[in-house]
Amino acid sequence: MTPPSRASAQAGSDPGNSGSPGSVGQRKRPGMHDVAKLAGVSHQTVSRVLNGSDGVSSRTRAVVLAAIDELGYRPNSAARTLVTGRSKVLGLVTIGGALYGPMSMLYGVEAAAREEGYILTVVNVGWGEGGSVERAVTRLERQGVEGIVVVAPLTSVGESLATMARHLPLVAVESSLKSSLPVISVDQIAGARLATEHLLGLGHSTVWHVSGPGHFYEAQDRVAGWTAALEDAGAEVPPLLHGDWSAATGYDAGQILSRMRDVTAVFVANDSMAVGVLRALRENGRDLPGDISVVGFDDIPEAGYFSPPLTTVRQPFEEVGRRSLKALLAQIETGVGEPAGRTVIGPELVIRESTAAPRH
Repeated sequence: MTPPSRASAQAGSDPGNSGSPGSVGQRKRPGMHDVAKLAGVSHQTVSRVLNGSDGVSSRTRAVVLAAIDELGYRPNSAARTLVTGRSKVLGLVTIGGALYGPMSMLYGVEAAAREEGYILTVVNVGWGEGGSVERAVTRLERQGVEGIVVVAPLTSVGESLATMARHLPLVAVESSLKSSLPVISVDQIAGARLATEHLLGLGHSTVWHVSGPGHFYEAQDRVAGWTAALEDAGAEVPPLLHGDWSAATGYDAGQILSRMRDVTAVFVANDSMAVGVLRALRENGRDLPGDISVVGFDDIPEAGYFSPPLTTVRQPFEEVGRRSLKALLAQIETGVGEPAGRTVIGPELVIRESTAAPRH
């Protein structure tokens, strides 16, 4: 086997990389047969190298890759799909615009897909109203994706996911416990309990809560965990303060809390709202954490740089992404739907300087 030489390559075409006819004198795109000729191997060997198949020696693989690089060969994905029936493209539907949780889930799934040799097509549907998630799934299906991950933890979406999965593999992230599909989620109830029990353990008699919007499963579960921790400790369950995940609504809640001199501890349903709470408390002269301790949820990258640095609950988004992709690929590879059920991943409490024992 001789090493590749540009002089020995001739332009050509093949079903794996055909280009559109060019004008006279325009060079055609190199094809798989050109790579095979330059590398001195069969086109089947080139195909095996491109697909990452076994049975190719490291030396042969290196020669083929060198030929691919020298010719600038790029596989024609559309032609490959016709031959193999596999697009190697997955879909992801997410909601919430730039919210940290859904975006982090997106990055986790994308990284896992890349590691497995798949391309991810993403559709963000804002807040998911009016059947937009269903339309996004239909759109991705028509584009030929092999399967879809849906990161849409809305009560309205969870009830219709089973219908969406009639024609192709689908996995939900942060959906209903009653879903008839495989669901991958962080244990939101456990995370809320960690936050609440941490504050109770410091000696606070009770813990107030600024919740997320009630039509999110995550917000519901965090309320449930907070309530259960207080009830188990025999502590009073204060009335909820409601937010919409934004710093602005956290700020509004903080204004209310700052006027209540008996409040010594607050669990906020996400870090963005916690930013607003912290600012409102400081503006109203409340010492942090001397007067009021605050715990958030998510552990966004900036949480350690808040004033004071925020104690919060860290969600393992990368692990959720890997588990979601694994469940989806299992359906794609076997052709058998995964059994309904929820895979729950535990969160972690990250203790910083926004929490302390109450002053007596």
